[in-house]
Amino acid sequence: MHTFNIPNLFSILFISITLMACDTLRKGPSNASAARPYSRPSHASKSAPTRNTGSLYKKPVKAPAKPSRTYPPSTPPSSKEIASVIEAARAYTGTPYRSGGNDASGIDCSGLICTVYSEVGIKVPRISWQQSEYGREVSSISEIRPGDWLFFVPEAGKEGYVSHAGIVTDVRGQQEIIFIHASSSRGVREDNLFSTYFKGRFVKAMRPL
Repeated sequence: MHTFNIPNLFSILFISITLMACDTLRKGPSNASAARPYSRPSHASKSAPTRNTGSLYKKPVKAPAKPSRTYPPSTPPSSKEIASVIEAARAYTGTPYRSGGNDASGIDCSGLICTVYSEVGIKVPRISWQQSEYGREVSSISEIRPGDWLFFVPEAGKEGYVSHAGIVTDVRGQQEIIFIHASSSRGVREDNLFSTYFKGRFVKAMRPL
């Protein structure tokens, strides 16, 4: 007949319970976030910055071609040069007026000046008020000569902006200075500076060459 040793039995039970408790702790739920392996966050590769192609970056502009002759000339213009300008202007006689026009199909007053000088190889401003500042002002009417530019305002006897221009083609006397211009009503024609209409509107003469 076997007999049980009570102290030994209690020792065995205590050890078994302890082992079961440890095993339960090992198999219990774990912190998922702690168990998740750490990986270094990947950064999307950044492309090189695109160059700003806006207004801060402008393509280089070519310098305008230099005119064959500029003011003031190194030598006074020859009578032949002046005659060439007048001849080129007279070739447009009868051309109808067209605002902004630059050719034989239609032309305005400042366009006539710009075009005929371009034809003889001289670059001048296109707009009448700019032309009125180009060159050297003729000090008095008595000194006006062929090739000079004449400028007029809209209303007789009143100050105003330059609205019309022409090229002197002939000086026949103190009261007969002929100039060619593009009339808004009658096209390209020649008139006398001392006519009633133009004398009252005349403001200045410029010598471009």
